[in-house]
Amino acid sequence: MMKHSVCVLGGGSFGTALANIMVKNGHQVSQWMRNEEQVEEINLTGLNSRYLPDAPLHRELLATSNLEQAIRDSDTVFVSIPSKSFEQVVQRIEPLLTADKILISTTKGFNPNRFELMSDVLRRNSVTQKIGVLSGPNLAKEIAAGQMTGTVIASANDQVRQRAIELLKSPSFRVYENRDSTGVELAGALKNIYAIVCGLAKALNVGENTMSMIMTRSLAEMSRFAVHFGANPMTFLGLAGMGDLIATCTSPLSRNYRVGFAIGSGQNLDEAIGGIGEVAEGVNTLKMVVDEAKKHGLYMPLAEGLSKLLFEGAKLESLIGSMMTGEQKWDVEFATSEENSNV
Repeated sequence: MMKHSVCVLGGGSFGTALANIMVKNGHQVSQWMRNEEQVEEINLTGLNSRYLPDAPLHRELLATSNLEQAIRDSDTVFVSIPSKSFEQVVQRIEPLLTADKILISTTKGFNPNRFELMSDVLRRNSVTQKIGVLSGPNLAKEIAAGQMTGTVIASANDQVRQRAIELLKSPSFRVYENRDSTGVELAGALKNIYAIVCGLAKALNVGENTMSMIMTRSLAEMSRFAVHFGANPMTFLGLAGMGDLIATCTSPLSRNYRVGFAIGSGQNLDEAIGGIGEVAEGVNTLKMVVDEAKKHGLYMPLAEGLSKLLFEGAKLESLIGSMMTGEQKWDVEFATSEENSNV
């Protein structure tokens, strides 16, 4: 096996879990973060106590605050930065890139400054177009604990997909391939909205029939939106779509689910976000997606209902009620039969 030199940008839970897998696999891994105390803690104690307190890290994982050196020394860069800072960090690394470096985004969200995906931000660099997206049902605490997990590497570039597999595959972490970067990335970003809806519903003690209906209609909204922007609807039946939706919409480990649950339990949005202590991407994603859906005439009653609830003071009952009174009549929109083609 060829030994690679990898840089993970970001000191959060998922970036740390990935860095730990790769160093265990025998690769040279540096993890860049701004916080000097966090750097020192990881290097001295082998713990990232803020984000993964129960997961001892491999002693050869090197945390650093020296961005220039971390990028220069690496052949592959994983960008695991929250969406609000993503563009700023990518602008900082652009002068350090070379044509042979591979860039892989693991961030599930949209650029808050304009409607674009994280891979679009990466593609704006003029040096390397070896770009991929990693997404799937990847709750970081479970990965760090060695629970069996599957993920998807999406890229039109064969070398990018093969590199991600080479770096990350392990007895507990399986990497699948997909060429549909747009679909995989949109699935990862959009499902955060519906995790909030599911958390809300769970706090209201709705039945399993209702939960399964919410999740299935969520998948319909996600794929309807994504296909409009060029995604393959079949992507949504895989790990990055249905797989991630199930994990995020049913697990208290999901930040977005917890935000929804807190709101369903009577907290306001600010209290719910404050109680999490980490970024819940779904709140930022929601505003942008609802705006785009209106602009393009896309029918997304759950997303619109959640937006009215969070930002316009609408009642919770109206969100759940929108599923029962909406205009949608077909169950599956992307069926092969002619009869469904006009939906």
